[in-house]
Amino acid sequence: MEDLNLQQIMEKYTDIFLNSFSGYFNYLMNEIQNPSLTNYFWWLIGLSVLVLSMEIIIPWRKDQKIIRKGFWLDVFYVFFNFFIFSLIGYNAISNVFVELFNDFLGLFGIENIIAFHIQNFPIWSQFLILFLVADFIQWNVHIQLHKRSWLWKFHKVHHSVKEMGFAAQFRFHFMETLIYKAIQYIPLAMIGFGIQEFFIVHMFGVLIGHLNHANLGWDYGPFKYIFNNPKMHIWHHSKALPVEHPFGMNFGLSLSLWDYLFGTAHVPENGKDIELGFENDENYPQDFWNQLKKPFKE
Repeated sequence: MEDLNLQQIMEKYTDIFLNSFSGYFNYLMNEIQNPSLTNYFWWLIGLSVLVLSMEIIIPWRKDQKIIRKGFWLDVFYVFFNFFIFSLIGYNAISNVFVELFNDFLGLFGIENIIAFHIQNFPIWSQFLILFLVADFIQWNVHIQLHKRSWLWKFHKVHHSVKEMGFAAQFRFHFMETLIYKAIQYIPLAMIGFGIQEFFIVHMFGVLIGHLNHANLGWDYGPFKYIFNNPKMHIWHHSKALPVEHPFGMNFGLSLSLWDYLFGTAHVPENGKDIELGFENDENYPQDFWNQLKKPFKE
């Protein structure tokens, strides 16, 4: 970096930014056209079809329509948050941020910030460590999305769901991606995870998230104290909050473990037919564009 002048530095980051658009577009086209065992696009489609089929065959709320209220909006969010958003800028911004961060470390003679080389661990322990660390970070961030008023404005998008189904997992404002990824980056980078390990853990998380939001009446029996589940997560979306949990409850994404350990679990009864949402949600936008703008207007 010290051998580069300002113009060269700007050209370097501009090239990274611009090349990221074509790079991600080519990656996405390759994902769509070439299904494989590590293909995120088709895994997402496959898991979605699987859980939707389960909702059709064994629904918890039998009077809820298959194409429930907000279904197509949530389907759009699936593709926007995980593909379109990256295509229109997130991937480019991320690549520039990573390069800036690495160059910053280089000023101090640091090549990377890996503190724990988990690649030398048994493969099962690599998955377990990555899964636990990522989920614990997400649990903490999720609590802040409820407690901090400026973050809650963005998180309201997710809680605007009025009928639960698997795709409701992906109804969230794009700012949540920036918040989660920014906070996760350094801790996950420090354990030196591999791309393959991250892919498997991530897809497992997608499956659990699908099931948590699905119209399924499961709690996994004794495993409910470890894994989040539909009967627990529906209370997270409850419109009426108990006095002892004024900011919400059941914040776990994949694991319920953290909520039971730290006192934020709340499953008082069968919540199959409880009202979902938040106070005054009848005035909240029900279309993508206005939900996107709403937090910035408040």
